[in-house]
Amino acid sequence: MRQPTPAELSAEVLRARADLAATVDELTTRLHPKHVAAEAASATKLAATDAGTFMTGGGLPDDAPRRARNAKILLGVAAGAIALTVVIILRRR
Repeated sequence: MRQPTPAELSAEVLRARADLAATVDELTTRLHPKHVAAEAASATKLAATDAGTFMTGGGLPDDAPRRARNAKILLGVAAGAIALTVVIILRRR
């Protein structure tokens, strides 16, 4: 196996730096609070749509287990909030 030339090594270092810079830029974008908030809002809206479809007899998404899980979580939170509201109302009477 031959030894790489200094020019080849230099070119490899430049490629590695460019790859690293691209990775850091992508992570910075993905982890930016606005991006994270937008992703959370989008997932919540989709879960609400899926929960509404389930409540009207359309079922949960078969092809997307994460979406089905999110809809179940949202339905559980809603049921818990309703139960808590009922308990508070009954205790005040």
